[in-house]
Amino acid sequence: MKDDKMRMGSMRKLLITMSLPPLFSMFLHYSYNLIDSAFVAKLSEDALTAVSLSFPLTTLMNACSVGLGVGANVLIAGFLGEKEQDKANRTTAIGLVLSVIMGALLNLLVLVLMQRYFRAFTDNETVYTLCIRYMWICAFMQIPNMVHIMIQKILQATGNMLSPMWFQIAGVVLNLTFDPLLIFGIGPFPRMEIEGAAVATVMGYVVSMILALIQLFGGKQAVTVSFRDVHPDWKIVGKIFLFGFPSFIMNALSSLTVTITNLFLVYYSETAIAFFGAYYKVQQLIMMTVNGLIQGCLPVMRYNYGAGTPDRVRSAFRYGTFYACFIMGVGMLIVLLFPSQVLDLFSASSEMRSFGIGAERLMSIGYIFCGLTTMIATYFQAVERISESIILQLLRQLLILIPAMLILNRCLSLTGIWLSFPVTEIISCMIACVLLQLK
Repeated sequence: MKDDKMRMGSMRKLLITMSLPPLFSMFLHYSYNLIDSAFVAKLSEDALTAVSLSFPLTTLMNACSVGLGVGANVLIAGFLGEKEQDKANRTTAIGLVLSVIMGALLNLLVLVLMQRYFRAFTDNETVYTLCIRYMWICAFMQIPNMVHIMIQKILQATGNMLSPMWFQIAGVVLNLTFDPLLIFGIGPFPRMEIEGAAVATVMGYVVSMILALIQLFGGKQAVTVSFRDVHPDWKIVGKIFLFGFPSFIMNALSSLTVTITNLFLVYYSETAIAFFGAYYKVQQLIMMTVNGLIQGCLPVMRYNYGAGTPDRVRSAFRYGTFYACFIMGVGMLIVLLFPSQVLDLFSASSEMRSFGIGAERLMSIGYIFCGLTTMIATYFQAVERISESIILQLLRQLLILIPAMLILNRCLSLTGIWLSFPVTEIISCMIACVLLQLK
């Protein structure tokens, strides 16, 4: 039945049923840091700045999780489309083991490097101390984060889109519940302030991981897990990293984007850093909702590419592009029309509002262009044009953005930094459309 649906089902209906659960899951997944920021902002602007400075690190950790999971997802979906059940099963087992190993390594790396990282952005001892207190706990989210996202992508590769949504919901609900209880010490809970936000985040990921493991091993799935399959199959390991690399780049470059922007903003004020960190969480919530849509589109495109049905691959791309641009358009309108209400989420000071409202409106102009570029990059990923997919992500989050920021910052000061984002998205979109026509 699943094969019939993927090969011959109505593409519009298929993409909606495949995309809505991961779309909702990604919205929830990226709400963790937004929720933390909203509650922490009620403590002080220094606390909000600390969480904002921590955001690139948590984003990089998430990027590694998503990249590894998507790599396994693409490979498993392709094997299932080619009727290679044994290879799909082996990839599942190898992916799980890799998620634990990589999660432990990243946990250790963050603990080792975080002090030097935070020192590069602030001389304010209060902010620095808050950063360390927050990330020292958040670093331990990585193993449960990586394992539950790996299982999420494995299940999505088989067409099971609902189960990942439910264990994602459970983690977010727990985080949302315990954030205020632990931050402010409500009822019998101790007042932990910024550490409380970190503890609630880690608890949420642990719950999601436990439920994901129960689902994978306790229910009947289209792939079976046998750790006897985990032998050094470097070809599969290499393909997991290769197919996941564009998704890793897309998410990891977000971390680099925030880091580079903070290096520019540090010459203006810590309030500018706090604002950008808060705003970027809202932007990421919108963009990662589109990423959830992509997670529904990608296995459909990849399955039909493996099955040799290029017309369905192109059909999935067209429908996916329409949905992505629609979501980004709605996000753009929300930020354009309600910038003050967005800042209210973070208890914005009058100084932050003085430039933040205009900055939000300016940066939101590029959203639709971003949606189109991202869908083209996903299409390239599905049809094994990996290098072009990576190039597009590098262009829109690094190779065009940095020169644009350098030039516009020099010409227009702080306003130029905000303007560099829509300029970059428009230029990247034009290049993506040209590349799409080349083959």
